[in-house]
Amino acid sequence: MFANIKPGFKLLTAGMTAMVLGACATPNELPSMGNAFALTSSTFRDGAPLAVKNAGNIKGNPNCIGENVSPPLAWSNVPAGTKSFALIMYDPEGRGGLGVDHWTAYGIPASTTGFAEGETSQLSNKYVPGKGTAGLGHYLGPCTPPGTGWHHYTFTLIATDLEPNALPAGLTRAELFAKLAGHTKGSAGLVGLFGRAAN
Repeated sequence: MFANIKPGFKLLTAGMTAMVLGACATPNELPSMGNAFALTSSTFRDGAPLAVKNAGNIKGNPNCIGENVSPPLAWSNVPAGTKSFALIMYDPEGRGGLGVDHWTAYGIPASTTGFAEGETSQLSNKYVPGKGTAGLGHYLGPCTPPGTGWHHYTFTLIATDLEPNALPAGLTRAELFAKLAGHTKGSAGLVGLFGRAAN
């Protein structure tokens, strides 16, 4: 009964079937994106909680209950023409919804494929330090106030066509984004959750 169906319609139907099957993945498990530019961690899945040790440890701030150990990060399938990377960690729910820049780094050489656990908890010659909301140039873990729900700590890796030494140190996220306009080759993201029950 389908002998007269046009080939284009058959392809469309096959594509829709693949989309439906992809949507039927195991709960909490996203379908594979194949060989797309990807950012991953060996210690947490996208959309899963960060460990307490990954939380910040600012003395005098009772919301910083961790050890400020940066999670391991790795990336793959880098876009062609990439010369350096920028890496941002941002909490959109922080400061009552105004957002908190936890880490702004750039000038990461294209030969770099990731960072080991704890490697970015301090300044390093593997990246150019920007300036987060707290004025720091290295990773600052979550300092989530209790009773504010899950915060979405979003890591965004940006591939750029800029040389690693092209930008000066100390740029804020907004300043960095202004300088990256017209120089991005692609991006990949990873979200880690952190939250605390009300006291």
